[in-house]
Amino acid sequence: MKPDTLAMTELNSRCKQDAVCIFGTGDFGRSLGLRLLQAGYEVIYGSRDPKKSALLPKGALVLSHAEAAQMARVIFVAVHREHYSFLTSLTQALEGKVLVDISNNLSRGQYPQANAEYLSTLVPGAVVVKAFNTISAWALQSGGLDANRQVLICGDQQDAKQAVVDIAHSLGLTALDRGSLRAASELEDIPLQLFPMWRLPFRIAIGLLAAFFFYVLIRDVIYAGVTEGKDISFRIMVSLANKAFPMVALVMLALCYLPGVIAAFLQLYNGTKYRRFPNWLDRWMLCRKQLGLLALAFAFLHVLYTFAIPIRYYVFHRRFTFTSTMIKENKTYEFDNVMAWRSDSYLAMGMLGFALFVLLGITSLPSVSNSLNWREFRCIQSKLGHVTLLLCTAHAFLYGWDKFTKPSAYKWWMPSAYMVSLVVPCVVLVLKLVLITPCIDGTITRIRQGWERSAKDIKDAKNTQPLIL
Repeated sequence: MKPDTLAMTELNSRCKQDAVCIFGTGDFGRSLGLRLLQAGYEVIYGSRDPKKSALLPKGALVLSHAEAAQMARVIFVAVHREHYSFLTSLTQALEGKVLVDISNNLSRGQYPQANAEYLSTLVPGAVVVKAFNTISAWALQSGGLDANRQVLICGDQQDAKQAVVDIAHSLGLTALDRGSLRAASELEDIPLQLFPMWRLPFRIAIGLLAAFFFYVLIRDVIYAGVTEGKDISFRIMVSLANKAFPMVALVMLALCYLPGVIAAFLQLYNGTKYRRFPNWLDRWMLCRKQLGLLALAFAFLHVLYTFAIPIRYYVFHRRFTFTSTMIKENKTYEFDNVMAWRSDSYLAMGMLGFALFVLLGITSLPSVSNSLNWREFRCIQSKLGHVTLLLCTAHAFLYGWDKFTKPSAYKWWMPSAYMVSLVVPCVVLVLKLVLITPCIDGTITRIRQGWERSAKDIKDAKNTQPLIL
């Protein structure tokens, strides 16, 4: 039986690439050297103490900084900015070399000058390229399969940048040219960003969760304590949370599709697609994926909390009390056909809506969305997305049923929380229903294909950028 894997053999001289030098023997330097060796490069490490090379990958040559610099044109500087001072003594050896700065800072604005620009002033005879600072040592060790594969590059000389691009491609990574070395500060700030696209969705989620939780707290717990003298604060942990989670999920799902509806009406009003949307709408549309994933997380919490309901002590007690009361009074619980239809429909809408919700979340993953063409992706995220919103809204309506007609549903003149959560989804569905009518849908389609209502009425069209929904 033949093995499925091939034994790794030493690379012969014919398949080796050019020599590459690495200054620095830390985690990143070792990971980069290993990948370069696997790609067929000859790797030379420059170290303060060449004798300490036990942790370096086998097959690499370890020399002093001055000796290593003489053996390669491209040199990766894998040391922190605080240790750049040793490079000043190598000015002559680094003349004409390509120095690839991979360093990052601990905080934004830590230095007035970008690390790469500072390096170019220390070694003016070398050509400095900023690259690989957005790639982690883990990404190099895993071969780019489980981490970011994009290498951002900037520099002032095209041939030097091309040499770094060739190395990135040989490692199975993609390269993106970000311009001159003046963009180095921007590249150095990227690894310091903490969920920049998630901040607004997180704030919206926390705000909605707090608002709905305190709303049901007032209606259920505080109202019962004030008017009836009952202490039902134990319901905070499960009952109230299980009311707030689905409402947040439903509203956030609606907020994913509301900006698209607003954008469509703005295009109808403007009569063109060549006019920019307001900045707040642009920002809202860019974070729709994050809004949807957070909504899915709250929907998962709702499902988990619902599964826990039958094993609660409170539920056991209520069932036992109800059953014993019926037995003592010799009463029979009559079967209600309408209630049976309502409960089954309520559960069916919820399960179908949640299944489509999960499908939307799966297709938003890059590994899945990259395998879909634009029409397939749009069909799932737009058409099935609105169907998901419709099913989840129907689930909430069937939950409330006819409660809105009963005065007991309005405690302290406050409607039931589910009624409040239905406002935004209903608005989105009604507006979407208007947009899909043939007369309006045809006009929007023409606008998005480049048609304009009147050239005289459209101002600044040449200075704006088209937006595709």
